[in-house]
Amino acid sequence: MRIVLPDQSIRVVEHGPCPVEEVLVSLGINPLEVIVSRDGILVPEGTPVSTDDEIRIIRIAHGG
Repeated sequence: MRIVLPDQSIRVVEHGPCPVEEVLVSLGINPLEVIVSRDGILVPEGTPVSTDDEIRIIRIAHGG
């Protein structure tokens, strides 16, 4: 799976079918601080992803 991180760097990992949340945790990313798109479509953290997917992780800005 191809993963585009918030800093625009790209990682390619071999991850079997698993939820987005599991991928985030394995990368050391808190699922509550990001949103994720799979192949250009926003997905919830329970969505299954596989090795053929492209995942983009977008950091959420907090504040007021």
